[in-house]
Amino acid sequence: MSTTYDQLVEILARLHDAPADRISPEATITELGVDSLTMVEISIRIERDLGVAVGDDELRPDLTLVDLAGLVDARRAAL
Repeated sequence: MSTTYDQLVEILARLHDAPADRISPEATITELGVDSLTMVEISIRIERDLGVAVGDDELRPDLTLVDLAGLVDARRAAL
């Protein structure tokens, strides 16, 4: 898995205390039980820790972690 994916897992674990057995590349935001306030916090943390902006409106309920990692990587490549 990518470094970005691992960084996202760390962010989720810190902010949401998501159970490790539910975190997988195919896990969606909904499956992880992330609420709207936590989505805003994740968005802020991604920008702060990973250096790219991902709006909380882009963190759709059906977005998987691997898709989110791909989005972050694409934004990093565009810098």
